[in-house]
Amino acid sequence: MTNLLEPGRNCWRLEKAEKFSVIIDAEDYFLAARDAMLQAKKSIIIVGWDFDARIRLCHTGEDRDAPDTLGSFVLWLVEREPQLEIRLLQWNSGRFRNLLRGTNAWYLLQWKMHPRITARLDSMHPPLGSHHQKLLVVDDDIAFCGGIDMTMKRWDTRAHADEQPARTSPSGKQLQPWHDLASIFDGDAAKAIGDLCRLRWTRACGEVLKPVADGQIVWPKTVTPLAGPARIGIARSQPRMADQQPVREIEALYIDMIASAKTLIYAESQYFASRRIAAALARRLEEPDGPEVVIINPSQAEGWLEPLAMDTARARLMASLGRQDPHHRLALYHPVTANEQPIYVHAKLMIVDDRLLRIGSSNFNNRSMRLDTECDVALDATNDASGAVSQNLRNLRHDLLAEHLGCTLEDVGSAFTREGSLLRCIESLRGPGRSLVPYAVPDLSALQTWLADNEILDPDGPEEVFEQLSKRGLFRGRLRQPRN
Repeated sequence: MTNLLEPGRNCWRLEKAEKFSVIIDAEDYFLAARDAMLQAKKSIIIVGWDFDARIRLCHTGEDRDAPDTLGSFVLWLVEREPQLEIRLLQWNSGRFRNLLRGTNAWYLLQWKMHPRITARLDSMHPPLGSHHQKLLVVDDDIAFCGGIDMTMKRWDTRAHADEQPARTSPSGKQLQPWHDLASIFDGDAAKAIGDLCRLRWTRACGEVLKPVADGQIVWPKTVTPLAGPARIGIARSQPRMADQQPVREIEALYIDMIASAKTLIYAESQYFASRRIAAALARRLEEPDGPEVVIINPSQAEGWLEPLAMDTARARLMASLGRQDPHHRLALYHPVTANEQPIYVHAKLMIVDDRLLRIGSSNFNNRSMRLDTECDVALDATNDASGAVSQNLRNLRHDLLAEHLGCTLEDVGSAFTREGSLLRCIESLRGPGRSLVPYAVPDLSALQTWLADNEILDPDGPEEVFEQLSKRGLFRGRLRQPRN
């Protein structure tokens, strides 16, 4: 088999990382990111959908030398290192939200007054689009890419306890359990993320930044490498604009990964609303010897608009795929706590056949493919003759399922070997309390069905935002419209 990653088609660049790994949940992510930033000498660039300077990167008093809140930590870092410059780039929808967050505005003012801290808002996107990348690069020597923003609600431990005193808002309100993922890597792959961040910065701010040379960041002790040395693919979504050509590498990568699957596709996503992803899955589900497909989703999208847009589309797509899954190889699950309360899934991951891994900011929805700005990274274990990377990908998948099912990695591995099927493995381990709950297609109102079928709230790129309804629709192409 040949390497799936192809620069210019399903990825932007293919670069070497000496070490690569996946960080599960924000407690460990914040600690690793903080560890890297503590070593910064010249540059920290954070590109995000949202920031909240009030959040804690570690428990109060855990490190007596450095502040625990993001806002104070950033100020402390530049005072400590005379050559360090910190840049933060946020999607411009946060302009008013930032001002209403209590002391957050005070932190932003202090950042603005400091000559070596620059916080900017990026408005270079189409109407209704967003900048959704979540990137951190330190001295061009180590980088993070995933689904975790440095903002409120993200922090949680892998236990996802019903009662977690540290899982609170800055005002002290208890927050819901939250599951998320990020990747970490070094080497030339990290330098490439630095280049991507600088391109975004130049487009948003007009300032050309120089790369950083001779970084000396030590790999965080808390993170065990999953692979390395390894070639890492960097894939992007970039919308069409008057002065910008569209980039659809992420869409191509998803389709290629699904098409290449032999036995198993495991995915975690905040949404399941992309007609292109669903159509690609339908092709494989109809095959007599196609792969099993397991998708982990939250029980309900967050907010008030997202459920109307994403949950209705999910219902329609799952009903359609139910008609195109004659061999019963598709299942969608929601994780719940010990008290059977929903755990919100914000992760964006796909593992295929213990061979391919993709992790980043993009979801299974239309806008992640063509309307929003996204960044994912990918790893192909095909050319690893030792088989160690493939085994690590299998362990990662089993580790994630163990977290969701409330058991051990060994329990999942034994059940998978015994059952010879991931679907049967999950069903054999499911039970009351902390577990996975199968998705049930809900009844939709006529309005909900119309909104979903016409992609009103999840447009398929900037061209479709103002397109007439007769030319758009969730069931264009291969997908069968479910019976009402």
